Amino acid sequence: MIIAVPKETKPDEYRVGILPAGVKLLSNDGHTLLIQAGAGLGSGITDEEYLHVGAEIVASAAELWQRADMVVKVKEPLPHEWPLLRRGQVLLTYFHFAADRALLAACVNAGIIAVAYETIKDKAGRLPCLTPMSEVAGKMSIQEGAKYLEKPQMGRGILLGGVPGVAPANVVVLGAGVVGHNAAKIAAGLGANVTLMDINLDRLRYLDDVMAANVTTIYSDPLSVRHYLRDADLVIGAVLIPGARAPRLVTRDDLRMMKNGSVIVDVAIDQGGCVETSRPTTHKDPTFIVEGVVHYCVTNMPGAVGRTSTFALCNATLPYARALAAKGWEAAVAADAGLAEGLNLREGEITHEAVRRAWQES
Repeated sequence: MIIAVPKETKPDEYRVGILPAGVKLLSNDGHTLLIQAGAGLGSGITDEEYLHVGAEIVASAAELWQRADMVVKVKEPLPHEWPLLRRGQVLLTYFHFAADRALLAACVNAGIIAVAYETIKDKAGRLPCLTPMSEVAGKMSIQEGAKYLEKPQMGRGILLGGVPGVAPANVVVLGAGVVGHNAAKIAAGLGANVTLMDINLDRLRYLDDVMAANVTTIYSDPLSVRHYLRDADLVIGAVLIPGARAPRLVTRDDLRMMKNGSVIVDVAIDQGGCVETSRPTTHKDPTFIVEGVVHYCVTNMPGAVGRTSTFALCNATLPYARALAAKGWEAAVAADAGLAEGLNLREGEITHEAVRRAWQES
């Protein structure tokens, strides 16, 4: 099989879809690896490193896409890449279709085989290809939130952990999954007063046992969310329904009762956001203000720490790339029910129920 890795073109996206170690293993498996020139530079990986393990460096994105049986990426294909998609071509990447009807329509019309990292499951029902990026995004959410609480960034002018004699910030984390757990852990480590909310009582019981004393777990319902938003300095949106649009937990009306200069980091923005007023932003222009509340809604947060994120992501995704290449996509998904969960599109047919529902509702 000819496997291609293009250079990511999303603004400020520095990750790459395969490491040199992955190229070596796939080459040993008998496949041809095409790497677009400069694809790894944002992660500190040179073309020479790929050449050394058997890859072919291709200058032209058009040539790379045209030759590829399977394309391994990090982020969804952007509009300028849509004409390069080919019927029957396998594309393994993050898609987040539920939040982008235009992307979904383009991929349906192109007839690709879309295998989405974010919906692949392991034998325990976890999301192995989403987890490492959720870990990164959860930790980054506090890092970014702390920065935008500073007054020059239009925040309230609050130090997250306070100082002796001055109270720390109040951090509310909506969702106690991988993102929320990591966000709460970092916020607690910095000394903030953390409220971690979720609807899964078993998850809350577990986290209540293992988290620091300055983390309080609270069952999430509309009234409790509103109650804790009133005193929040920083809110982290960390909810996820795999493959589906994120539920809206914070409304515009809720913002009006929040403190002026408080900050929302909506990590759920890849799936449409869990805040009514959220809209996608970029690392170059990451924030906007609605009702006096600073919104940070960057859709590719882990891309800013490209080297860490690339290694974390590729460690998780390589086994699936190898399986798809070795068996072909049909046999691979037939042999692995968890990989089959990653199959979102099949030559114009929407095969993932949550994505189909989002298509019908949008």
